[in-house]
Amino acid sequence: MADGRKWVTMGEVAARAGVGKITVSRALRNPSKVSPGTLRKVQAAVDELGYVLDETAGALSSQRSRVVGALVSTLEEAVFAATVRGLTEGLAEGGLQLMLSATQYDPGTEAALLPTMLGRRPEALVLTSDDHTEAAHRLLARAGLPVLELWELPKQPVHAAVGFSNRAAGTALTRHMVETGRRRVAFLGLDRQHDRRARLRMEGYRDCAGQLAGERAVAVKARPGAVGPDYGAEGLAEILRRWPDTEAVVCVSDMVAMGALCEARRRGIDVPGRLAISGFGDFDMAQDSALALTTIHIDGAAIGRRAAELILAGDIPCGLREDMGFSLIRRATS
Repeated sequence: MADGRKWVTMGEVAARAGVGKITVSRALRNPSKVSPGTLRKVQAAVDELGYVLDETAGALSSQRSRVVGALVSTLEEAVFAATVRGLTEGLAEGGLQLMLSATQYDPGTEAALLPTMLGRRPEALVLTSDDHTEAAHRLLARAGLPVLELWELPKQPVHAAVGFSNRAAGTALTRHMVETGRRRVAFLGLDRQHDRRARLRMEGYRDCAGQLAGERAVAVKARPGAVGPDYGAEGLAEILRRWPDTEAVVCVSDMVAMGALCEARRRGIDVPGRLAISGFGDFDMAQDSALALTTIHIDGAAIGRRAAELILAGDIPCGLREDMGFSLIRRATS
């Protein structure tokens, strides 16, 4: 700010640098098109005056906002952090910035946030859910911009999807337990109404029903203030109460698995000798240097970067479903 006013103008920067406003604009938006000496003068004036480029004016003249909107399911857990990082870094390479908000796994919240997000006229919209209200579907259909759904592969994406099959991941973990000699396998999830990915992982577990000694599925009721390890500890206690001969537990996430593992150790249960435990996500705590947890690894950064590549390339084919896959990582808990 200068002289107590709210915004420094481009004209003030031009006057301080001794150049025209067009030269200032060119120096800030396309620095390769001005001489090094002029660029240094403009940058010195910008630094001295505290000037911030008015992107709204550029958007009006160019019909481009250079912003990509993203509505992620949560910012409270690390699950989407790598995807957001990969998306941010990939977009930055093309001169685009990410505008971010969270839906808390609630399609109603997503629908309420969409008008504000679309009001910024983003270049594209990224969603980490494929569960949308009818109102959201109408808004997205009329928006006339690319919409990418990440972390799942819906049969009919709004526009395009980049992710993997959560159902196949649930099947892979359950089959792994069976292949290591366990048939009394339980699934531990969360009863969170709109977490479709968690439901798909449970369905993947149920796809192995023919290999199991009966279904043993528990979904702990989500509640304010509780975190993943709380659910894991409570869920394992419930599983052992109902089915004390359980040989393995497939958990919906690494955080839930952490709680289950800690509860098993508190009870003096040998893991993996007496009870095998697996998670999902391959977070830092799951690594060999920490819990050494058997889990599913998702390259979230690659998903984000691929979404950025598609946005920057333009002309994303409608109906595109790009499977980024997953890896089962066997560690000491199975």
